Formats: sequence, C-alpha cells, structure tokens
Amino acid sequence: MSLLICGSIATDHLMTFRGRFRDSLVVEQLDKLAVSFLVDELEIRRGGVAPNMCFGLGRLGLRPVLVGAAGEDFTVDYRSWLERHGVDCSFVHISESKHTARFICTTDSSMAQFASFYAGAMAEARLIELAPIVARVGTPDYVLIAADDPEGMLRHTRECRQRGFRFIADPSQQLAFSEGELIRDLIDGATYLFSNEYESHMIESKTGWSAEEILERVGIQVTTLGADGVRILSRDEGSIEVKATPGVTAVEPTGVGDGFRAGFLAGLEWGFGHERAAQVGCTLAAYVVETVGTQEYSFTPEQFVERVRAAYGDDAATDVDSHLR
Repeated sequence: MSLLICGSIATDHLMTFRGRFRDSLVVEQLDKLAVSFLVDELEIRRGGVAPNMCFGLGRLGLRPVLVGAAGEDFTVDYRSWLERHGVDCSFVHISESKHTARFICTTDSSMAQFASFYAGAMAEARLIELAPIVARVGTPDYVLIAADDPEGMLRHTRECRQRGFRFIADPSQQLAFSEGELIRDLIDGATYLFSNEYESHMIESKTGWSAEEILERVGIQVTTLGADGVRILSRDEGSIEVKATPGVTAVEPTGVGDGFRAGFLAGLEWGFGHERAAQVGCTLAAYVVETVGTQEYSFTPEQFVERVRAAYGDDAATDVDSHLR
C-alpha cells in the first residue's frame, strides 16, 4: 500500500520584512497600489506543497510517492535530498524546456504575506497518468491532490474517480484562481477535503454549496485554524476540534499547513482516529513554523514523542511512540 502525493514542486524564495504591510497600505488608494518593502533577509529553500508533505511523511518513517513535474534543475540536488529523507521520486516528470516552479514570498512582522508563484515546469503535471504509477507501487491508500497545474489536478481527480482510488482534495492556493465549476469537480467525491478557514469560506462562495452540502459530497472536511488548531467535520463523527501544540515560537509560516497534512496522513496510516491523527499533524506543524524553510526542521523520535506528550498527554505519546520508533 502507498500514499501518492500529487502537487507542485518548487523552489522557495523567502524574504522577511520587519515592519507591517498594513502600515504602508492606503485603503482608499488600493486601485493605484504601487509599494515596495525593504527586506532584511532572503532565504532560498526547497519547497512546493507535494515535496513539503512528502518530506514530513518521510521524517515520520513513511515512504510517500511524489507525483509532480519539475525542471532539470530538480535533478541537481533536490531529488537526492528528498530520497535521503525517504521520498520515492521515481515518478517525477522532468520537463525538457522549463525550470522548476518558483514561490516568492515576503512575510512581515505580523506573519502577513505577499507571495507570487511562477508555474514553469508545473504546467506539465497534466501529462502525468496515475495508472502506470499504481501498477508499479500498488493500490494507494490515498491519492492526495494538492495545488498544482489546474489541468493536472483535474486529470488526477477524474482518474481517481474512474479507477476507484480514494483521494484527498487539497486545492488550497489554486482556489483564488479557480471558478466554481472547477472547484466543484476537484472536491466532489473526495474522502477528505483539506483547507484553512478562509479557504473553506471561499469554497462555499465559489461553488455555491453550503457547508452542509459540501459535507454531503466529501467524506470528511479538515479545516486548519492557525494558532487555534484544527476542526474536523464528518457525517459520522460530528465535529472534533484539536488545539494547536502549545509553546511554539513562530518564525516563518510557509509550509505549516503542509506539515500538518503530513502528520495527519501519517496518523491515518498508523491506524489512528481523527483526533489522534490531528494531534500528530499539529505537532509536526509546530516544528515547521519554528524554522525558516519548509523542509529544514529535524527531530529525533524521542523528541517528537515527548512533544506529543507535553501537548496531548501520555496516551497520545504512547500511541505515537509505538509507530515512530
């Protein structure tokens, strides 16, 4: 059995602005917006939602399969980095003409962000078929379809429905650029739907579906709430809320949602219920937000288990320890 993680593969350019964006914005003049910010730091890091999740899963001892499109520059260093951390990169499509996608993001002192994304080779994700991958690695437990080339996301979603693969819809950053018809097609029939709170309202607004109608069309809706943790809604279990891991010193929020998803998926693979899986996800997310870069964190199994214990108690720690070690 396997986890297929489909999504963007990118290089992150992360900058830090010590002030607050809002202090430089004049609401009445937003139609004439032309501002610049002097940044203090620039970090160039490995990124993309799919490798971020794969890295987190690898750190927890699983071997996810990365599915996405990248440029030749991916093969220079990024591939070996991921493979050293337990990620199967055998099925990454390498473009012959385009560079790996770029994510350029500036974060201010309040953790607000301005970001731009260059798709590059990501546009060729639409050329990837899942069936040959499944023939090699076996029927997947889940196919997670994260933000990527929209045509690629649509192809993967429809193939999952056609072939009966359980899939997880995680459209995230593509929601702002997608019309309601596309969003409806991407989430209908998903076993899980991931989003943050703002994105959940965007999904309702763009699809025209109410929260109740969305829950009728997906099995379980997982909504991250930032510093407040996560809310899980399902038709069978009702609502579950899990608080975020306490004692976190936030440094850089990029990739925190990917970290949560990786931990949550690891919990599902370990056979945990939704509450325990969310606790694993929140713990992994805490490591991400405390570092600059989406794949720069590290921990020993003992450290991870003790952090789970401090946040969620002895029973949670015992459960995680039995799998992580």
